[in-house]
Amino acid sequence: MLGLDGGLGVALVAIAAFTWKLTQSLKAAPRLQPAAAAPPEASVDVIIPAYNEAENIRACIEAVLTTALPGAKHFEVWIADDQSTDATGSIAAELAAQHANIHHLTVPPRPAGEVWHGKNWACAHAAQFAEGDYLLFIDADVRLSAGAIPAALAEAQAHRADLLSCAPNIIISCFSEWLVQPIMMSTIAIAYDFQAINDSTAVDDAFAAGPFMLFRRAAYDAIGGHAAIPNAIVEDVELARQVRRHQLALRYVLGIDLLGVRMYSSFGTLWEGWTKNYYLGTEENLPLTLLSAFTIAMVFVMPWVGLLASLIALLLSSEFSWPTAILYGLTALTLGAYGLLRWLSYRQVGVPLRYWWLSSVGGLIVVAIALVSIVKTKTGWGWTWRGRSLKAS
Repeated sequence: MLGLDGGLGVALVAIAAFTWKLTQSLKAAPRLQPAAAAPPEASVDVIIPAYNEAENIRACIEAVLTTALPGAKHFEVWIADDQSTDATGSIAAELAAQHANIHHLTVPPRPAGEVWHGKNWACAHAAQFAEGDYLLFIDADVRLSAGAIPAALAEAQAHRADLLSCAPNIIISCFSEWLVQPIMMSTIAIAYDFQAINDSTAVDDAFAAGPFMLFRRAAYDAIGGHAAIPNAIVEDVELARQVRRHQLALRYVLGIDLLGVRMYSSFGTLWEGWTKNYYLGTEENLPLTLLSAFTIAMVFVMPWVGLLASLIALLLSSEFSWPTAILYGLTALTLGAYGLLRWLSYRQVGVPLRYWWLSSVGGLIVVAIALVSIVKTKTGWGWTWRGRSLKAS
């Protein structure tokens, strides 16, 4: 009982620290606001790397086309079909035939002897054709509101940002997403504090959200673009670091009111995606990865372990005892603190409350993701993205 009480005490401290850091990060987060008017004579190319995105590409493009950019002197959309084996190419070709400013690019195979991971090759290839003053890279599973691009351009120009990245609303549909995504999004918000990211003097803090990255073209060229990081797996963060290294302006904002993304459609894709990235997200820092897994277990799993132990004690004991009373009290405190954490997350940024009572399962999945990610990254075993191996050749 003493061991469980100690664990609940640690969990209570962990929840308090987690809640404080999360609320502080979100309070400092600039929020992308609709622009009063589209920037005059906007000049932007939208680049969408696509590999087997038949389910997403049409809806993504249709959303981009709703963008209100009256008077734009240049607005082109490039679909970079990265050797897709599904209907992505035919859908892209159909859309390009219907709209003069949409272009379907069939990305050639990666050069022999060169290692290009993820979407870096497709993005680098498409960027060669773009002529706008700004390059906007979005993923095919992103859905933009009509005002998203004008708002991003206005924000970038107002703050003279060389790279503006927007944290999107996370669209959640399948059961595994409900369990895992709220935990992951909260953890990322803590790990990459908005105030530090937007502090130009914090040279060691850099982050960008890959689903929406708006570069000033001159800055993109100055850092070498995706061609400078061909084998980067978490390319968004590496591009942000390149911006910092070149002493350019980085801005990271909440874009949850104007854009959304559904990252994964099943447990399989969720598992593949997060085990690919988790360990890399800590810069392959083993102690930090293990600490994060322990913290997640304390915050999201331990309160429910206490509840289970309390229910068992209640069923087995008919007499009052101080040990069980302490157990009940600590369990109530940790569950109350956890409930407050989820409520604050919901109030601040709309983190869904659905299935919050199954967070223990989600927490266990995330802990497993962290541990498996270490193994995959270090050994290359099963380390893939969309079926493509990431193991160094």
